[in-house]
Amino acid sequence: MGRNYLGHLQTEDPLYGYLKYDIQPQLTGFYNDPVYRVYRLNGSNAVYLYEEKNTGVKIIGKYFYSEREKNKQIAARHLEKEYDRLETMRGFGFDRPPFYVARPLGKNPDLGELLAVECCEGELLSSVISRAIFEKNNDLLFDRLSLLAYFFAELHNRTAVDVPVDFEQVCDYMNRVIRQCSVLLKKEEAEEFRSFCRLWHDRPEMWADCQVLVHGDATPENFMFSQDDTLETFDLERCAYADRIFDVGRIAGELKHFFLMNIGDKFAAEPFIGHFLWEYATHFPDRESAFYSITRRVPFYMGVTLLRIARNFWIDRDYRRRLINEARKCFQEEE
Repeated sequence: MGRNYLGHLQTEDPLYGYLKYDIQPQLTGFYNDPVYRVYRLNGSNAVYLYEEKNTGVKIIGKYFYSEREKNKQIAARHLEKEYDRLETMRGFGFDRPPFYVARPLGKNPDLGELLAVECCEGELLSSVISRAIFEKNNDLLFDRLSLLAYFFAELHNRTAVDVPVDFEQVCDYMNRVIRQCSVLLKKEEAEEFRSFCRLWHDRPEMWADCQVLVHGDATPENFMFSQDDTLETFDLERCAYADRIFDVGRIAGELKHFFLMNIGDKFAAEPFIGHFLWEYATHFPDRESAFYSITRRVPFYMGVTLLRIARNFWIDRDYRRRLINEARKCFQEEE
């Protein structure tokens, strides 16, 4: 994730005292005269990196009350939810290698509904994918996808509850994405995608699984591999109970997008998508049955993911149209 240096945090800033007395002692013990370098991270939220010059400690600050969200009550709810989800996932055992969820260090409603989180360091999955493509290093990506599949299987299986998937919620989400793509879609195209949604809505397998805790924003920017091969994750604002394929299909769709965008070959991602799904199925008692169930549902979630990416206005318009066409093909997958 890119970052822009903004300068040093002033000692008279209330945030300075909060970091010095409440947050940094959890990481290094009390330090008398900290000097915090401030960086803004490239992302959809007001997210900053605070790096203490002398100790090297790094703290992520995520502000929920910002230009993006000007309703303080809503911002407060988002803060509480993400803090609780970080604690919940760590409570399921994701607080030690090989899987590590970033530790929440504090929350401060008086500082823009601030969530302070420890900083994870390593190579982002997005960088791994790009490096594997340009270096033609298939083994690198296969290896990392195996670890990611293992993480998702552990997360989903540890958190499963005896409540059936509510696919209606997923359909509502897809319809929101369709509306967000309205600039690109003709009226008849939008109706076509809504009709695809209704067809998938009537498939029994889309309702058959139990709910699990999903990451909810399983993009390559939210997973990192440390030097000791620990998979680290963060940004759990969208973490919720849903269909396990919400995460799995998102990764499959992102892989398709990365290969399509970088080398223009829509089939180049297939070996990696297949490997990821097969590795995920490994962690179930009946691998082949699990794989069959997963692959019947994945195309829908891949299609939603491609539409989700296509809504981004900063992407080249022709490529956005190509994503829409690929999404259509996903939704047209036969049973």
